[in-house]
Amino acid sequence: MIGRPDDNLRGYDDAQRTGGDRPLTGLLTELAQETTTLVRKEVELAKVEMSEKVNQATTGAISLAAGGMVAFAGLIFLLLALTYYLATLMEPWLAALIVGGVVTLIGIVLVSMGKSKLTARNLQPNRTLSSLQDDKDWAKAQMGR
Repeated sequence: MIGRPDDNLRGYDDAQRTGGDRPLTGLLTELAQETTTLVRKEVELAKVEMSEKVNQATTGAISLAAGGMVAFAGLIFLLLALTYYLATLMEPWLAALIVGGVVTLIGIVLVSMGKSKLTARNLQPNRTLSSLQDDKDWAKAQMGR
C-alpha cells in the first residue's frame, strides 16, 4: 500500500532531526535555546556569588565593629594605666600626649588594614566573570565552525 506523500517526508525529517544532518533552522533554534539557558544559568550564578560576597562583607564588618568595641573598652583602661605610670616619670600632660600619639598611629594602621579588606577588587564575582569569559570563548569557537 502506498502512503501519502507527506508520510515519506515526515520520516525523512525525523531522520534528519535525530542524525547529524539537521536543518539549519533546527540548529539555530537549538543554539538560541541553549544560549538562553546559558544566560539564565550565568545570571543565577552571579546572583548566588554576589549574595555570598555581600554576606562575607557584612560578616566582616560586624566582626570588625564588635571586636573594635570590646577592644576599645579594654584599651582605654590599659592606656589609662600606662598614662598613670608615665606620669610618675614625667609631667602628666606629657605622658598623656605620648600615649595619645602612639594610640592614634596604631588606629590609623588598623583603619587602613580594614579598608583594604573592603576594596571593590575583593568583592568582585570572580567565578562568574571567569565563567562568562569561558562562555564568550566557547561562543566564538562555535561561530567559527
